Amino acid sequence: MATSKSTGSTRLGRDSAPKYLGVKLYAGQKTKVGSIIVRQRGTKFFPGKNVKKGSDDTLYAMKEGLVSFKTKRKRMLRGTRKIIKIVDVQ
Repeated sequence: MATSKSTGSTRLGRDSAPKYLGVKLYAGQKTKVGSIIVRQRGTKFFPGKNVKKGSDDTLYAMKEGLVSFKTKRKRMLRGTRKIIKIVDVQ
């Protein structure tokens, strides 16, 4: 006899809640002081002008203005180059 169901088995309530990550304000949108621009795990986006990074890698605005995104080549410690995405508030 089988010890578990063959089809339609459940996870028994061990599924985690959604984290709602991603970009919250896009380029050209207005922002207020302290409003969240990007929720992320790790640094997929880097903070630029008038943007700070929280302890959970969330990027938020330090000033009112318009959100803008840009890419930049950054030289890493090993001498390699990497394209990074930077978030600014103008």
